[in-house]
Amino acid sequence: MSAQAPWKADIAPYAQASVPRSAVDLLTSVVPYLALMALQMWMLQSGISFWAVLPLAIPTAGFLLRTFIVFHDCTHGSFMPTKRGNHVLGALVGLLVFTPFQTWRHSHAMHHATAGDLDRRGQGDVPTMTLEEYQAHDWPMRLGYRAFRNPVVMFGLGWLWGLVIQPRLVSKDARPRLKRSTWITNLVLALVVTGLCLLVGPGTFFGVQGPAAALAGATGVFLFYVQHQFEDTYWENNATWSYTDAALRGSSYLKLPQPFQFFTGNIGLHHVHHLSARVPNYNLQAAVDNVALFDEVPVLSFWDGVKASRLKVWSPDHGRLLTWAEVRELRQAAMPAAATTS
Repeated sequence: MSAQAPWKADIAPYAQASVPRSAVDLLTSVVPYLALMALQMWMLQSGISFWAVLPLAIPTAGFLLRTFIVFHDCTHGSFMPTKRGNHVLGALVGLLVFTPFQTWRHSHAMHHATAGDLDRRGQGDVPTMTLEEYQAHDWPMRLGYRAFRNPVVMFGLGWLWGLVIQPRLVSKDARPRLKRSTWITNLVLALVVTGLCLLVGPGTFFGVQGPAAALAGATGVFLFYVQHQFEDTYWENNATWSYTDAALRGSSYLKLPQPFQFFTGNIGLHHVHHLSARVPNYNLQAAVDNVALFDEVPVLSFWDGVKASRLKVWSPDHGRLLTWAEVRELRQAAMPAAATTS
């Protein structure tokens, strides 16, 4: 698959924002999310047991995920027809998902520009070592990498880093506008959270916000992981790297049943999104259904995605991601050869 102009013409009809469709997205994401948050706070304030209210965290998390997809599309300039509309709405929705608009837009654009490029790793993607790099590191580094790639850590705690801690941090090397975006977002969030804690009490606020954020965040980390971390994904050195191949071979089609595809805002159709980030989430399925280019792409089921969590390091020689068991086998096979050579 090479980067030919024709695919741009094929996708162009779907890379069009629609105000009515965007309005429907807002009515089925931000509005029910805020309504469910308010309902749960009211229930707790009315003396209803926390355990009776807790099940509502599940649909709340689902609508929070959809809200993040609205924010995500705004950062790509694909949700609203105008740049200003995407910027204003994205900055506002960014407060609901605890993320500074400008900062995240920059890092995510870098991710799209470098996905699958071994020489430009580390820009908004899941840290991935090659087999050679892993074996060359000392044991503390290998231990840290193994801990990070452990599903319990990645999916159980990763959301706390990605959603709560990392967006609060300001890099000293960041551009001024990115620093301002983070500072302003942090300040507004501090004021809003403080105000809500004074209004309903910290126990009520965090008792409602915490479970929803944890569920949505853990699901979001899983989705982000399986989008590029599957066995036969695409990694190439910069000299042979192809944007089109990285999108079509290195970005998965996570085929989810309804209502999961609804709550995840079609983000499982990631191959389409990486080929053209200008396609809004509400047009992704139509693009898959009508553009022949997408007929042969890596398709993952939910369980395929779960099994992909076993994959740890990239082997250029094998052209795929390996499990720890495979890494051990390769190391043991290399030991007799090394002993014979010595």
